[in-house]
Amino acid sequence: MSKLHTFHIPVMGTGFSIDSPVKVARYGISSVISLVDDTLIEDMRKFYCEQTGEPYTPITKYDEDFRAKRITAYLNLLDRIVKKQFADLKASAFVIGSEITKYFELLPETSPVKKLYREMLATGDEVCKKKMQDDLRNAIAPGDINVNIMTKLDRTNFAKDGVPLPSIYSDALAALRGYGESTLQSAIVFSAGINQRLYSYVEEFKDFYADASGFIKKRVILKVSDFRSSLIQGKFFAKKGIWISEYRVESGLNCGGHVFPAAGMLMGPILEEFKTKRGELISTLHTVYAEALKIKNRVIPAVVPEVKLTAQGGIGTLNEDRFLREYYNVDSTGWGTPFLLCPEATNVDEPTLRQLSQATEADLYTSDVSPLGVPFNNIRHNPSDDEKNRKIESGKPGSACPKGHLVSNVEFTKEPICTASRLYQKLKLEQLAKLQLAFTDYKKQFDAVVKKACICNDLGEGALIKNNVFKNGKRFSAVCPGPNLAYFSKIVTLKEMVDHIYGRINLLNSGYRPNMFNKELKINIDFLVREIKKILPSPTPKQIVYLNEFRTNLLGGIEYYQKLFPQMILETEEYRQKALQDLDALKVRLEEFVNVYSSVFKNHSQLVSV
Repeated sequence: MSKLHTFHIPVMGTGFSIDSPVKVARYGISSVISLVDDTLIEDMRKFYCEQTGEPYTPITKYDEDFRAKRITAYLNLLDRIVKKQFADLKASAFVIGSEITKYFELLPETSPVKKLYREMLATGDEVCKKKMQDDLRNAIAPGDINVNIMTKLDRTNFAKDGVPLPSIYSDALAALRGYGESTLQSAIVFSAGINQRLYSYVEEFKDFYADASGFIKKRVILKVSDFRSSLIQGKFFAKKGIWISEYRVESGLNCGGHVFPAAGMLMGPILEEFKTKRGELISTLHTVYAEALKIKNRVIPAVVPEVKLTAQGGIGTLNEDRFLREYYNVDSTGWGTPFLLCPEATNVDEPTLRQLSQATEADLYTSDVSPLGVPFNNIRHNPSDDEKNRKIESGKPGSACPKGHLVSNVEFTKEPICTASRLYQKLKLEQLAKLQLAFTDYKKQFDAVVKKACICNDLGEGALIKNNVFKNGKRFSAVCPGPNLAYFSKIVTLKEMVDHIYGRINLLNSGYRPNMFNKELKINIDFLVREIKKILPSPTPKQIVYLNEFRTNLLGGIEYYQKLFPQMILETEEYRQKALQDLDALKVRLEEFVNVYSSVFKNHSQLVSV
């Protein structure tokens, strides 16, 4: 059944959306939960077993294949909870304040089902009203319980004797197995790039294959940053007989959590390429897909399975949302960061929730705290960073590393350890001390070591604090909002947030909010400035080529937007002119910056000529 809402809630951190389906799925809203932290997942399973009265049997780290089993058990629990919630909702009466009334009141005004609902309310014929109510009950469905695997988080696990376990027990493959063996009918989102052993493992689970009608119980969604990588990844899956049901385009920098700069490639031009080549993409992949199914002696669907295009990252107004859906033919939009201010949909502890509601542009920044070495969106003075700084000041930097999902460094140890761990930072700082560096050089390298934070643990703390799932010791939550948060300054109900998305109310604060495309452009220019300053005065040839590619893509994006903005007919002429003025100012800023660092770009022309 097609979804009645035109938006979804993306994955947020490890804990912010860990139980969002329990909160919103019964109202037809799809959301995504992270499968990174199986310890948090087990804690939340215990919590919801207690809430629902279901028996709870712990799955401990000493149990065989415990990570996959924890994930399967939790997802099956969520599936049962949501199915019961939805059954109760369907059975409730059409009266003010009932669950079924809330379902229909949340729907967009453009929905044909919402129109039927309004007609039902208006009719005075009781027989007709009863028939319309029955039709309405049969027209609705719950939102999907979707899951996310960040493909780069694929730690190899070890037996007690230190021998590496087979690859199927790695973090990512175990998480996939946990989902693949669950009862869910939904989708898995793969994000953060290609992981061939993970992708190859998908074909081991029957639920990922289409039946004769094209129905797929467990769909695959790829979170992508450009068309080319979408085609490459789509072909990889198609050759295995697995269909990609959705390409989820996310802004590389104007989003929450980890950010992945796409060398200056901007969201508008990327979506334009999908718009013009979508048919070509589907046709190309279906040829490969059908041939693979034939070789595998599997059924080839009678029709080409559905392919959706969705977009997320920095959306803030009804008109931006509509423009993406109507101009680029996007099937759904993702609204993430604003939902951090909605306790009915996400998990944020009370102090952090207040901090988020008061955040300004100056409070939100791209940090280097992630042990992955990938830029990470952050808010200044969050509890996790404050505790990290307290440890530094006390002379005991680093985390105890209670979960270890981000371990990757083997500089000092045989088994990988995390760069945010106490052990790594102790060993690294001892190494630095022996180098007898000048104070300024030592301080720079010291800061680079100790700034790493234990985000794989701390991003889940908010969910435990909010739900009073306390353990020994104090809890220090981390949070990862996108820049869009600066324009939302009110803690809201689910109804208020949905009403804002559909244009029934306005939740933006009084500060000036630029067009989402201009905001992304500005963030990319800021990022380019920082990257060049980091590598001066001696950039490598490879860095010079990358930075010039970045600049070229930005200039191409600006040229594209100069033609696009006048076509934004949903906006007022005043808005379009202001967007163009902002765009021109950003172009001037970029050109001035290029002139200041002209040596880098002159070097590029010399490299090309050579």
